[in-house]
Amino acid sequence: MLTVNFIRQNRDQVLTGLKTRNYKEEAFALVDRAISLDDSRKETQTTLDNLLAKNNQISKSIGALYKEGKREEAEVLKKEVENSKEEIKTLEGNMRDLKEKLENCLLQIPNVPHPSVPAGNSDEDNEVFKEWEAPLPKLGDFAKPHWELAKQYNLIDFELGTKITGSGFPLFRGKGARLQRGLINFFLDEAMKAGYEEIVPPLLVNEDTARGTGQLPDKEGQMYYVEKDDLYLIPTAEVPITNIYRNVLLKETDFPIKLTGYTPCFRREAGSYGKDTKGLNRVHQFDKIEIVQIQHPDKSYDTLQDMLQHVAGVLTKLELPYRILRLCGGDLGFTSALTFDFETYSAGQKKWLEVSSVSNFETFQCNRLKLRYKDANKKTHLAHTLNGSALALARIIATLLENNQTPDGIKIPKALQSYVGFEMIDNQSLVEA
Repeated sequence: MLTVNFIRQNRDQVLTGLKTRNYKEEAFALVDRAISLDDSRKETQTTLDNLLAKNNQISKSIGALYKEGKREEAEVLKKEVENSKEEIKTLEGNMRDLKEKLENCLLQIPNVPHPSVPAGNSDEDNEVFKEWEAPLPKLGDFAKPHWELAKQYNLIDFELGTKITGSGFPLFRGKGARLQRGLINFFLDEAMKAGYEEIVPPLLVNEDTARGTGQLPDKEGQMYYVEKDDLYLIPTAEVPITNIYRNVLLKETDFPIKLTGYTPCFRREAGSYGKDTKGLNRVHQFDKIEIVQIQHPDKSYDTLQDMLQHVAGVLTKLELPYRILRLCGGDLGFTSALTFDFETYSAGQKKWLEVSSVSNFETFQCNRLKLRYKDANKKTHLAHTLNGSALALARIIATLLENNQTPDGIKIPKALQSYVGFEMIDNQSLVEA
């Protein structure tokens, strides 16, 4: 979240950011409310500190008066201290109330968009940052969407997944399962070659962890919640991995911190907002490799470009046509200052599918996480956090199957063949499965 000092010092910038995000005018009142609550908090704290200091001084005087035998004077002062304790108790209660109200207010104010974020209301207004310049794949009359290919070659059973759990939980089998496993290992190896440390995090997190990266309270309805244990299934590995550094004080020499991890991801919102939900286009459970960086504020935007190049490099090795979009204000995530989406072209469906988001959160997550560093002058500052999908498997598998289909079967990209152990998915796959 934004610090109240930042909001106070950059009020107009914060308001402009809300306009860029297409927030309604009612939300603008949150900015002035935060400042007002902070003013009241400061005033109450000053009154409390002065009263505590006065009591401390009087207490010292009481001891001196008793030593001098001035018992009556000491008793008068002692009664004055006793009477002030109720006022102190009230002030302390007011402080707790004001702090809670201020934090609740700050939690509702989104990150300030980077100046490069374009205006817009929805994903239709996102800006093409990098277009695919080569010809897009064109298939013949034999072409099928991935859900038909998955059924033809016994790779993914959507009906059986629905039987076992429900809609949006696909079951992979045979060469489909091997393709899934091969992609996971390929993506992890690519991340580790780029200097990322592999992490295997828990798949459930507590409320503090979900709040630290901004899933709470903004995306509470999108997560699966285990009520009995008060835990949440993770929507992305970003959540547990970034929280490794919650309440941590770093040194400048610790930067950059580069972490990667594979996890299944769980999202209740699959199929909402009128999106196409056919096949793997939008599911409740999917596998994803996440890359996370914690960086010095002066270097975070260079790091963002490095992360974009990493994702682009992986897609190039998979021989998938892609384009990069810069998200507009209306489509920008609550915690992000700047986000780029990668889309791969689905030849079977003849449309672009989102497969990765790469974002710079600047200090927004770090303020929630209390993730700081000390500079050479021993001054403490908030770090910057970044993350990206490298990559989400569901739609990658969809486009791999569709773009590489031939009348004789589905070709496997060369970079992936050693990971899956085969070069082609064809009718023989049914026998091998």
